[in-house]
Parts: sequence; C-alpha cells; structure tokens
Amino acid sequence: MQFVSYFLFSIIISLNFSFVRSKKAVDEQHCEVCIKTISTFADTLNDEDKSSVEKIENAFKKYCKKVKVDSKEHRLCYYTGALETSATYALGDLSKPLSWGIPVEKICRERLFKTNPQICDLKYEKPIDINGVDLNKLKVKDLKKVLTDWGEAADFVEKSDYIRRINEVKDKYVKSTTDTNKKDL
Repeated sequence: MQFVSYFLFSIIISLNFSFVRSKKAVDEQHCEVCIKTISTFADTLNDEDKSSVEKIENAFKKYCKKVKVDSKEHRLCYYTGALETSATYALGDLSKPLSWGIPVEKICRERLFKTNPQICDLKYEKPIDINGVDLNKLKVKDLKKVLTDWGEAADFVEKSDYIRRINEVKDKYVKSTTDTNKKDL
C-alpha cells in the first residue's frame, strides 16, 4: 500500500515538473511585424468600425494600399490577403477576432499563425552599431547592407575592401560616441 502511494506521488510530481517546463516564455520577436502592424491599424479604427467585420476588412485593404512596397508590412498584407496580388485570403482570421475584441498578440500568434506560419517569420532587421561592432566579425552580406543603406557603392570582391570603404565613409553617416559625450559636458 505504501509503495502504491509513493508511486502515485512520484507520478504527480513528475507531471507537475513537465507542465512547468512546457510553459515557454513568450518570445517578443515572434510575430513582431504582425503585432506592430495590426496594432497600428487597429488604432486607426473607431469604435463603430471595430464592431463590423466587413468594415475592418475594407479598412485593412485601404491601409495596406498605403504601406511601402517591399517592406515587412507589405509582405504581411500579402500573406493575409489584403492585396489584389495575394495568393491566399485570410482576412477573416484577422477581422473576426479583431471585431470580437481579442488582443492583437493572440490574433497574430495563434489565429494568423495557424493560417500561414510565414506571418510570424517576418522580423524587423536590427540596425548595426558601426561604432560598437568589430567589422571583421560581420558577414560580407551585412557589410554590403551597411554600404547600400548609406547609398555608397558596394560592389567589391574582398571582405577587406568592404571594411576599408566603411571606415573611409563612416564619419559622414555615423556620429562617433566621443562627439555625443562632449555635448553632454
């Protein structure tokens, strides 16, 4: 009898530990583009529009027409079906829960993610701090992106050429940390 109670007790304890371990912390970058875009869109709606599925869908289509082409937000609009060129139509998975007052995080991470997992793969690119990073440790792709973002020519063959060019022109585009410290004094 004592063995059976010990056995049941150990099973209950192991189940509790497995339940605690299965609860994952929410990754803030998971669905970050979706959450930011839908939140911004939802803030543009008035209370009357928020209660109508049809009005939400039409307003989101208009919102998506104004979004910059080739941006992460534009890609989200494409995935949800808000663009004329969209291959799928998942606006109902956005408009219905939004009209019911479901939080945007839940709409993106659960409803839209089930429809199209690519929606949550969209992430914003983090800017590279040129003063705080060792350029030799960056990939050529990142070095090339820095130069093209600055509007500089980026058609070199060697990684050392990219690094040399960044060091030559970085004073035009990046304020040094010593300049900002002098202004604070």
